[in-house]
Amino acid sequence: MIADIKAAPEGSFVLLHGCAHNPTGIDPTPAQWERIADVIQKKSHIPFFDFAYQGFACGCLDKDALSMRLFAARGMELLIAQSYGKNMGLYAERIGALNVVCSSSEDAKRVKSQLKRIARATYSSPPVHGARIVANVVGNPDLFNEWKEEMELMAGRIMSVRKKLYDSLIAKDNSGKDWSFILKHIGMFSFTGLTEAQIENMTSKW
Repeated sequence: MIADIKAAPEGSFVLLHGCAHNPTGIDPTPAQWERIADVIQKKSHIPFFDFAYQGFACGCLDKDALSMRLFAARGMELLIAQSYGKNMGLYAERIGALNVVCSSSEDAKRVKSQLKRIARATYSSPPVHGARIVANVVGNPDLFNEWKEEMELMAGRIMSVRKKLYDSLIAKDNSGKDWSFILKHIGMFSFTGLTEAQIENMTSKW
């Protein structure tokens, strides 16, 4: 990944997952995020974060935003495509926001004018129902705290399902394969390392 970022032409957009990586479930550590930021900053790249699973990684909205906040703290310009489809269960509403961190207020004005042009040409007047739900939840301290508690419960459930899967595999598998990666991966996804033949057998037979 670092080699690819280094090899990209200077000033490239680099798409990154903020947390709970889909499809692997493998997130960089804080130290690895620092290294990624070093290379992106050195190459004058623009980081573009896909942030669809906030709260699903560790259950804490703030901790799940660590990667982006690390980049912003360095004074880097970045874009964050944030979705509330998963973490608020508003799939059909396609609720989200594009957050852009600029290096100056003048740049921010120019970016905003371009985003308005894109929005106007793309959808002109978006549906408001889902957006009002999100605004109501995040704008009301009681509802916001309740939502944060629900995120913790959801993340805890994901972790407990991982543990049950791991325990079941350990009890039934005699191959000697190390399944501990299931416990180390984050969020709803995992890279299993199964072969194509094994996956075909699972899907067709089971």
